[in-house]
Amino acid sequence: MTQTAQAPRADSAHHVSRSSLSDAIKAAQVCDAYRGQDTVVLDLTSITPICDYFVITTATNRRQLHAIADEVHRMLKASGSRRMGREGYDASNWVVQDYGDVVLHVFAPETRALYDLENLWGDAVQVDWQADADS
Repeated sequence: MTQTAQAPRADSAHHVSRSSLSDAIKAAQVCDAYRGQDTVVLDLTSITPICDYFVITTATNRRQLHAIADEVHRMLKASGSRRMGREGYDASNWVVQDYGDVVLHVFAPETRALYDLENLWGDAVQVDWQADADS
């Protein structure tokens, strides 16, 4: 059963800023607008101190994969977030962009199935990013 969350928890092991949730939601909205498939936001705040949220989506081709990654970067940069790293952009099957509190994963379908991050991080709560975006 998948759990959903709508806001950061106060009992988190470390401080969760409202801006990291906002950035994760914005990234998910970009994924959706660029027709990313099965976009999820995982709340990792109670699991790991490494980051607060994973945003995971699937792109069906290289051009879409790059368009999603590029637009998320443009939007988060404009809102003041700094990309700390990017991997896989040239490989065309998985782009990961690290913004500190938020990590974006854009997968080709077969790569997403192989790494299965939602199962690997199965204890993470899925954020209902569409409901949070409407509020």
